[in-house]
Amino acid sequence: MSLARSLLLAGSRSRFLAGLLRRRHFVGRAARRFMPGEELSDALEAARLLAPRGIGTVLTKLGENVTTLAEAEGVERHYLEALGQIERAALPAQLSVKLTQLGLDVDRAACERSLRALAARVGDGSILWIDMEDSSYTDVTLELFRRVRGDGASVGVCLQAYLRRTPADLEALLPLEPAIRLVKGAYAEPPAVAHAKKRDVDAAYLVLATRLLERAAAGKARPVFGTHDMRLVESIRARAAAAGIPPRRCEWHMLYGIREKDQRTLAASGEAVRVLVSYGSAWFAWYLRRLAERPANVWFVVKNLV
Repeated sequence: MSLARSLLLAGSRSRFLAGLLRRRHFVGRAARRFMPGEELSDALEAARLLAPRGIGTVLTKLGENVTTLAEAEGVERHYLEALGQIERAALPAQLSVKLTQLGLDVDRAACERSLRALAARVGDGSILWIDMEDSSYTDVTLELFRRVRGDGASVGVCLQAYLRRTPADLEALLPLEPAIRLVKGAYAEPPAVAHAKKRDVDAAYLVLATRLLERAAAGKARPVFGTHDMRLVESIRARAAAAGIPPRRCEWHMLYGIREKDQRTLAASGEAVRVLVSYGSAWFAWYLRRLAERPANVWFVVKNLV
């Protein structure tokens, strides 16, 4: 792992830095590179503007590790209202939630009830995504996904390719005919837990993607590929075509503000594309993780600040 990435990931865990820098106008202005604003209305407007281009969205309110049930209940109410607004506006938008935002650290049973309530509210043909957090939460996240999915709920889960355990996790989930969003991973993890070198992460991603495509060809999985690596995108598209998988059987998820031209090109070619739109005031840790994912992100911010 590069020194710059290590420093950014370490900074993302610092409450002191978050309190200091969130108040700085230039930092907030730079964060707008990756988010349309802090309010739900900003995210809904972004979804409205993307829809005519044939691009769907996945909305997520930033923030994790709430410390009281009252906070978690507030998050549940917020997401239920968001689902209502999405439905009333007939937007091609889905939601992605973090379990610690629904109170996983406070009351696991209450977290599961909130997850089930949100999954029950999603519209026909839609899905509620369960985001993945750092590796200390992987077991409980996958267990709750299995419980809710096993009862027939329309939920999907994120898997991180850089974790060494992920191939086994994927195999264990396949009997559920799951919706899986595969990402590379953006948390600081020790080498025993996660691949540290980019080439190893890329190789792991391609192996996992190929396995998902095999199941998709049999109609037994719904693969979603969350990546901005266009070499990986083209390699996976070629393998999907060779397996006879129609373009819209898979989805491509990319972050708001990144590779916008490629997003439009993929959508215009008939691929199913969604943009992950984040909003909320708790953006500092998330923002530093975005910078750590790719050195070009840091250079973009420096240029814009100058």
